[in-house]
Amino acid sequence: MVGVFEVGAVPFNPDGWGPPDSAAAASTTTTLPLHVPFAPFSRSDKLGRIADFTRSFPSSNANPSNRPSSRHGAGNPADSPFDFSLDVDAFPLANPEDDSSFRLVDAKPPPRPKFGPKWRFNQNRPQLPQRRDEEVEARKREAEKERARRDRLYNLNRSNQNQQRREAAVFKSSVDIQPEWNMLDQIPFSTFSKLSFSVPEPEDLLICGALEYYDRSFDRITPKNERRLERFKNRNFFKVTTTDDPVIRRLANEDKATVFATDTILSTLMCAPRSVYSWDIVIQRVGNKLFFDKRDGSQLDLLSVHETSQEPLPEAKDDINSAYSLSVEAAYINQNFSQQVLVRDGNKVSFDEPNPFANEGDEVASVAYRYRRWKLDNDMHLVARCEVQSVVDVNNQKSFLTLNALNEFDPKYSGVDWRQKLETQRGAVLATELKNNANKLAKWTAQAILANADLMKLGYVSRVHPRDHFNHVILGVVGYKPRDFAAQINLNTANMWGIVKSIVDLCMKLNEGKYVLVKDPSKPQVRIYEVPADAFENDYVEEPLPEEEQVQPPTEDAEDGEANVTTNDVEDKKIEAQN
Repeated sequence: MVGVFEVGAVPFNPDGWGPPDSAAAASTTTTLPLHVPFAPFSRSDKLGRIADFTRSFPSSNANPSNRPSSRHGAGNPADSPFDFSLDVDAFPLANPEDDSSFRLVDAKPPPRPKFGPKWRFNQNRPQLPQRRDEEVEARKREAEKERARRDRLYNLNRSNQNQQRREAAVFKSSVDIQPEWNMLDQIPFSTFSKLSFSVPEPEDLLICGALEYYDRSFDRITPKNERRLERFKNRNFFKVTTTDDPVIRRLANEDKATVFATDTILSTLMCAPRSVYSWDIVIQRVGNKLFFDKRDGSQLDLLSVHETSQEPLPEAKDDINSAYSLSVEAAYINQNFSQQVLVRDGNKVSFDEPNPFANEGDEVASVAYRYRRWKLDNDMHLVARCEVQSVVDVNNQKSFLTLNALNEFDPKYSGVDWRQKLETQRGAVLATELKNNANKLAKWTAQAILANADLMKLGYVSRVHPRDHFNHVILGVVGYKPRDFAAQINLNTANMWGIVKSIVDLCMKLNEGKYVLVKDPSKPQVRIYEVPADAFENDYVEEPLPEEEQVQPPTEDAEDGEANVTTNDVEDKKIEAQN
């Protein structure tokens, strides 16, 4: 038989919620269990928790007074009716001291939230439970921080690996240091940044050669109407060093100056702090005169590519994207570009003397040599041979131009595709080139300033296909004023001349003889060696193979095949140097 659950008499309270407070009413509640706590409240109070099981109190053994209890008057009085820990009267048979020996099976402390309001640091106040959505957001933020930290570590390790590979790739010196050479001095690049020297305006001693006019239609080239880069087989280009120049020899015999050099050598010295690859300059002290020369087959005849980039280039020399192959390719591109952007109608601007390096009847490239003299001090003058490639009429006045070309070989290395970005984001393309080719652009700017060119034209030349290093297209041509561009790339003219003046003063203190200035391949510094008088005279020069002996690129499609036939009939790539 099912038992009947009997409910005791429940008195009616007309004044509020809960049992009445009068003694008479209390006598009627004898059927209810004794010592049951109850929290009194009025009808205007908001209903909260029935019981809070998330509260945590300090240890009773440490300081029992910290426990919220009605006996001690501490804590929240609204929570005191739900605290049974000190209610000894409710359980008279139990021993209060037994609680100190009681332990839970799981002794692990309850987890504390990692994120919470500011008052969570107050240890004397009870902590409220964290909302679920706040916990989710906190975990998301923690995961994002952890992901960002892993990305930083990955990029840092990757850059360190690239830097190690890059140093290994360019570790070879530009010239083999012989054991009989005597090192005289070692100059770190950090001392070059503090130098400054101002020179007065130079004077033109002589201008040789002839210039063709610039074709303004190339300024309107865009990646959508690109033009094929032609090759000029019959035009001769000369890379003659200082002491082999007949004009400089004549000026030296006439005692026009004490220091002689070329614009290529001077720009290498002026921009030495930006260089990464190794280079060398031969210095000859003859009497009271100083000659800065380059070796036959020197790296100064080529153009570096991605020299200041953090992306490593392939180390194999026969790879089309190796540093040496790209340097040869860039030299060819610059020569062909400087002749293609001209108006080839036979109209030329001639100067005092013809090209000093050409034989009679030879077809020479459009170039003019300006022999200029700078005053370094009262007893010292410097004469340099400077080059300009073209001329243009501006306001009925002839302005000299220098023509150079930046070349794109594979967008994967630079991260910027010229065909997509050049027309809409030309500034981003130039900024990327300034980062990857800082030394080359600085040297071009220094050469334009030395030659007193009114404008320097930069062409953007790219491969037809990333694996085809024979055929190229012109994607655009941009003009800059040399001094404005120098300020844009943070190239200080006074610092450039300060570097040259310091090296000249150092070399003038040396005895008569031959010396070589070598850029250290792995450290930002240069060294000066004393070498024998017959050094570098019988050096073997490794010439690049002719095109017919090189490995031809695979034909991608019929259009590329027709382009190959068309461009290969124009000319061969070849650098001809005359001593």
